[in-house]
Amino acid sequence: MDRISRAAFVLFAGIGAVAAPAKADDMPPLSLAPSIDTTRYAGKWFIIANIPYFAEKGNVASYFDISFPGNDKVIDVYSGRSSFSKPASQFTLRGYIVPGTNNARWRESPFWPLYFSYLIVYVDPQYQTALVGYPGHNYAWVLARSQTLDDATYDALLARFSLAGYDRTKILKVAQLPTQVGQPGFQ
Repeated sequence: MDRISRAAFVLFAGIGAVAAPAKADDMPPLSLAPSIDTTRYAGKWFIIANIPYFAEKGNVASYFDISFPGNDKVIDVYSGRSSFSKPASQFTLRGYIVPGTNNARWRESPFWPLYFSYLIVYVDPQYQTALVGYPGHNYAWVLARSQTLDDATYDALLARFSLAGYDRTKILKVAQLPTQVGQPGFQ
C-alpha cells in the first residue's frame, strides 16, 4: 500500500471507527471465542465474506496471513486484488494480544498510535473456519483455510454471526476464484 493509500485508509478507518459506533443497548454484547491456540490459528486465512468497507470492498482473492513472533505480538498481513488480472496489494498490521482474553482479542495497528480491535468470535475445533468481528458490529469477516466453503458450513457461520448481533444481510461473499465474480451474494 503506497503512502497516500495508507494515509487514506487510516483516516477513513479512524473516522468509521469513531463516527459510526453503535449504541451499546442496541445489540447484544459481543462474546468471544473461549480460547484461541495461536499456534493453530497462525497462517493463511482466506476471506470468504465480509461486511464490505472501502479498504477491502470489491477485492478478490483476498486473505490474511497471521503470525505470532513472540511475547504476545501479532503480525497480520492482508493481501487482495482489485481484479484477478491485477497484482495483489498488501498492508501489514502489527499488534498485540490483549491480556486476559485467552488470545481472542487483539489490538492491531498500521502505525502507532492508531489501533483497531480484532475480535475472534468463533473458531471451529479443527481451526478450519473462523469469524472475526469488531466492536459495534460494523465490520465482520468469515474466514476459512480453503478458498471455498460449502453452503451448509457458510450458512451455519452466518447464523453464528446473527446470534452475536451482526446483520447477516450486510455480509457479502468475496470472490476467491474467477468463476465466482458476478455471482449472487458476492461483492
